[in-house]
Amino acid sequence: MSENNRLGSQSSGSTRRNFLKQSAATMAALPALPRVAAAKSAVAGDPKGRRPNVIIFHADQFRWDAVGAYGLNPMGLTPNLDAVARRGTLFQNAITNQPVCAPSRACLMTGQYPAKHGVWKNGLGLTPGIHTIATAFRQAGYTANYIGKWHLAPHTRGPVASEYRGGFLDLWKASNELEITSHPYEGDLYDEQGKAIHFSGIYRVDFITQLAKHFLRQKPREPFLLVVANIEPHFQNDINRFVAPKGYAGRYANPFVPYDLRPFPGDWPSQLPDYYGCIARIDEAVGTILKTLAEEGLEDHTIFAFTSDHGCHFKTRNTEYKRSPHESSIHVPLVIQGPGFDRSRVIPQLVGMVDIAPTLLDAAGVPIPETMQGKSALQLVDGNPAGWRNEVFIQMAEFVVGRALRTEQWLYAVASPERGAETPLPQSEIYSEYRTPNYSGGSKPAPYADRYVEYQLYDLFSDPYELVNLVGRDISLEVAQELRQRLQSRMAEAGDHGSTIGPPVFPYP
Repeated sequence: MSENNRLGSQSSGSTRRNFLKQSAATMAALPALPRVAAAKSAVAGDPKGRRPNVIIFHADQFRWDAVGAYGLNPMGLTPNLDAVARRGTLFQNAITNQPVCAPSRACLMTGQYPAKHGVWKNGLGLTPGIHTIATAFRQAGYTANYIGKWHLAPHTRGPVASEYRGGFLDLWKASNELEITSHPYEGDLYDEQGKAIHFSGIYRVDFITQLAKHFLRQKPREPFLLVVANIEPHFQNDINRFVAPKGYAGRYANPFVPYDLRPFPGDWPSQLPDYYGCIARIDEAVGTILKTLAEEGLEDHTIFAFTSDHGCHFKTRNTEYKRSPHESSIHVPLVIQGPGFDRSRVIPQLVGMVDIAPTLLDAAGVPIPETMQGKSALQLVDGNPAGWRNEVFIQMAEFVVGRALRTEQWLYAVASPERGAETPLPQSEIYSEYRTPNYSGGSKPAPYADRYVEYQLYDLFSDPYELVNLVGRDISLEVAQELRQRLQSRMAEAGDHGSTIGPPVFPYP
């Protein structure tokens, strides 16, 4: 019996559920296009036969529901992203495969799960020579260019050696850990030779935007891949707070509070104004890039994708901002416009971070490397959900060591009962040891555990803000059994460790 028929029998008919059903029905009624034809459409549809350029605009710790087009935040923070969604494709349920910076970015770049790409926690680097979205595009004649935060090289805060750049071997103006080598109004990025590019007196987002704007105005060789990776709205590590552009926090001094935050203590009462200010500036940067594309005659043959590595729960689910399986941590924004995506369409199906690279390569007509475990979502853009597995596998290795499965209706998570809690380092020693304050109080990081127990189970149809954990309750035992089997199947498919999953340590009555 299907998840909607059997597992869905316990949920109430919510507005969110009705929206998903209506969206799916609308999409099913649309004519399906062959996948091969879709992959060639970006080139075939261009009057000059040009292959599309590709820009990935990557934010950090950007809550998906902050984007106005998702219909959940009334603050009007993202008019430019909303315009992208109206013109292009809005992915309603994009999920990161690991909710923390470096592992998520590695999933994006490689199309692989952490068990395969090896970056299972912050501080590790991509293996030199690994196949990435950059190497695939370069093999197809593209240039691969990178500006901003990288976070995928080992043992360096700033300059990144060429072998650790994941195939981005053309323009390089980046810092491995931008939150460490810079502050919101001063700091350093590094060029291809490792020389510092200093900025001062300008907001960090604006400086990165200037670099991207300069690249686009210099008539770059086409086709090109360009990644613009900001640190905002991520908090500034050494002062443990979000920093909006000057004057922006005051605009949001009495902000809308997302419903998932309201029942819980956390630092959102003091941090939301600055966080929203950062969101607004990121959106303005998106507007600047899109305007530059139009002015340079690049708009109509450039795919523009916006996403983030993870969300932000403002210390409501653990002692920091992410690294949990909750929606506020794993659910990310994903909006794409340009050739092949200008459909004014909402995609209700779930897609993972590992699916983004295959999707962009497919849209550009570039062969998808066999090493990529993710799947192209172009069939969904074409209105053909047939055969799409509507679930996402998630790994956790910091704060809690565990695994999770996000389906249309359920969030099912397991965790190691062996906590092995870390001893927090003194603040003065944290950065010299390549660690951040976020680890304090959590489990000792590990790529896997031999044994997990059921940890969390939320019915997202009846409980979209994840307030009632159903794990271990009698009414959910049958659901949990099926989800456990599905999760173990996904773990094996991802190349994960062959761990066992047991019942919760303290089951509810």
